[in-house]
Amino acid sequence: MAQTLVGIYGASGLGREVLPLVRAQLLAVDTDFVFVDDGDVGASVNGYRVLSYQQFLASDSPVKQIVFAIADGKVRESLAQKCSNDGIPVLSVRADNVVVLDDVSIDEGAILSHFTQLTSNIRIGKHFHANIYSYVAHDCVIGDYVTFAPSVRCNGNIIIEDHAYIGTGAIIKQGTPDKPLVIGRGSVVGMGAVVTKDVPPGVTVVGNPAKVFAPRKS
Repeated sequence: MAQTLVGIYGASGLGREVLPLVRAQLLAVDTDFVFVDDGDVGASVNGYRVLSYQQFLASDSPVKQIVFAIADGKVRESLAQKCSNDGIPVLSVRADNVVVLDDVSIDEGAILSHFTQLTSNIRIGKHFHANIYSYVAHDCVIGDYVTFAPSVRCNGNIIIEDHAYIGTGAIIKQGTPDKPLVIGRGSVVGMGAVVTKDVPPGVTVVGNPAKVFAPRKS
């Protein structure tokens, strides 16, 4: 039995991408890795056991840690509260080729995948996910439980509020020091969207330039 048991919460595609990052980060530690999932418990994924959360808690390993490989920020928040109540600390994960420059503050639970770049004077909240080839430029403020899909371009002087989801390949135009561009709380920026102005809270924007998505009425 290893001294430390690390659970990757979520055994789907993102979890399978994140586990090797965690494994490389903890190479020198006496550690076992498992997936934690609420679905196919008892299965094996890429050679690693899949446990329920209760099975993970009941493990005999004296040290347990968790990583949330789940894209939905609201689900991450719920799981973070559950793990906090049970005294399970959350790991932050950083690929070996991530670039972080000067005066960058990142709160707990971040996952920074390969080729992520964070330049300078950036503030990032809890449980941020940046998938491959994403960047955050200077003077940005990112809230809690924000998710970047692959290849997001977050240019300078941008505020992204809690629980926003930014889709693959989206580009967010640079704001200014006196008027940063704001992505509202809980909003979704669609895949490939080009955001040129503020996005209200709780809406979905798509297209170039990005506009609020209004589904057709049947």
